[in-house]
Amino acid sequence: MLQEIIDILFQSIKEPFGYFLSPKKRLYILYLSTSLVLALYVYFKKRTQVSFLRYIFPKKIWLNQSAQVDYSLFIINGFFKVIILAPIVILGIYLQEWVSELLFNVFGTPNIELSRSSIVITYTIVLWLFGDFAHFYLHYLMHKIPLLWKFHKIHHSATVLNPITQYRIHPLELVLNNLKSIIVFGVVTGLFYYLTNGKIGIIAFLGVNVFKFVFLTIGSNLRHSHVKFTFPLWLEYIFISPFQHQIHHSDKQEHYDKNIGSHLAIWDWLFGSLIVSKKVKNLRFGLGRKEGEKHKSILDNLTTPFRK
Repeated sequence: MLQEIIDILFQSIKEPFGYFLSPKKRLYILYLSTSLVLALYVYFKKRTQVSFLRYIFPKKIWLNQSAQVDYSLFIINGFFKVIILAPIVILGIYLQEWVSELLFNVFGTPNIELSRSSIVITYTIVLWLFGDFAHFYLHYLMHKIPLLWKFHKIHHSATVLNPITQYRIHPLELVLNNLKSIIVFGVVTGLFYYLTNGKIGIIAFLGVNVFKFVFLTIGSNLRHSHVKFTFPLWLEYIFISPFQHQIHHSDKQEHYDKNIGSHLAIWDWLFGSLIVSKKVKNLRFGLGRKEGEKHKSILDNLTTPFRK
């Protein structure tokens, strides 16, 4: 029993640091490197007087109390992923089997002739679109439903942004996000498993989605940072730029509940919550002084939603 506890603790500590070596994670060293290159472009464009290293790693951001909460939640959520989330990942496989079996029973054997490459390409596009909208809508609900906002507020309580802020979320939100991903995977994969009549094994549908790979490569780690990296105006009506997501973290009332999307900006355009970069000059992050006082420490961030 003691050895099992030690193994779990070791795995939970190791889990977050594996993010730097996994191409499925935003903190993968390749994505950090490409973000650094894009930050260099912004640095020269801005013509700042400080050195590039001081521009990228200012102490007032990386050693800030808010950043220290980010690092703590990053480690704590690694423990929750091992203890709570890892076992429910298998639900995605069961859901896929249930969906495909249901479709077989209701519609019978499909009579669709598609090449393997056509199926995999279509699956990749559908999974990306469905997943991106599911992310947007869950995020939208977290902003609009008071109970969910109590927990999501933890993410927005950050007063400075760094790539680890991506993982500054309450463990309960972590569970909801992973359940969302499991449902998306199970439903879409079950549908395509049915359409292929089971000819393409489930393993063929696993891996890094090419659209997600592109997203992670073009500055995804700058979304939570002080680097103002924008897209051309027309492109920001299609894709959310890093600076557009920074606007989402603004403590100004006119920026509340804006730029909710992950990859695509079209969902925000449809829901009337889109703001492009050119309309915003300076930003200050967080929940404002009054609410910010309630989310200063790691203990505050973990317990305040329940006390509320």
